[in-house]
Amino acid sequence: MKDKEIKKVVRKNYADIAKQDKSCCGPQVPVLPTKASSCCGAPPTASDMSKKMGYSEEELSKLPEGANLGLGCGNPVALAYLKEGDTYVDLGSGAGIDCFLAADKVGKSGKVIGVDMTPEMIDRARENAKKAGLENVEFRLGEIEHLPVADNSVDVITSNCVINLSPDKIAVFKDAFRVIKPGGRLMISDIVLLKELPEAVLQSVEAYVGCVSGAMLKEEYLKIVEEVGFENVEVVNESSAGDIWVNDPLALSIIEKLGITIEEAKELGKSIVSIKFSAVKPM
Repeated sequence: MKDKEIKKVVRKNYADIAKQDKSCCGPQVPVLPTKASSCCGAPPTASDMSKKMGYSEEELSKLPEGANLGLGCGNPVALAYLKEGDTYVDLGSGAGIDCFLAADKVGKSGKVIGVDMTPEMIDRARENAKKAGLENVEFRLGEIEHLPVADNSVDVITSNCVINLSPDKIAVFKDAFRVIKPGGRLMISDIVLLKELPEAVLQSVEAYVGCVSGAMLKEEYLKIVEEVGFENVEVVNESSAGDIWVNDPLALSIIEKLGITIEEAKELGKSIVSIKFSAVKPM
């Protein structure tokens, strides 16, 4: 897929999610209807999914209704060491979950900026901020490769399973480096690979939207972060994403479309890991 096509598909999928009050079968919405995505049984709620990603009951209870869509692959704010007065940016902010958690940490003297390329997500996040009465939070429409943020103006950047959706990850980290102050830091949660995926999965539109075929090899991903100028790149947590992969409704639609067995999918899932890593812009 070409870059423009990838962004168009991703934007449409997340626009559809933003328009819904909830997904009928968990947090992710299959691009194509399949038997695997039929509403049956007791699908996990957004809260259930978020708890598995590392959000606490206390954190989730503080969120405005509609802010948690159960998307992501971690809780980067919990490890970002935000402090009073910090300026914070979230890449791919969605309905605002990480921004709202960060707002509490940076306080009234701090500033929170969520950036998302999907107008429907921005609208939903702004509604959520209004409901919560938060004046230190704003949401800006823009692409994470070209952030609508001033140079050297940000203390902390986080992103939660979004950078893997970008077809130009070098541009993402270059622009993050541009907007972070010297001494500022990244805390990223994302999906990476331990080995290359089969060609059929790499060419799957659904697999891209599902954060799989857009993922890079772990070593190559972290090398990009260093090459754009960040230092002290450190993986602080790593866990298998295989269980999520074989149980997620979108993943099941991919499995069905590609004609692979659950056993083959589980083996494939061993190559998919969720990492949280930190990095610092040199003084």
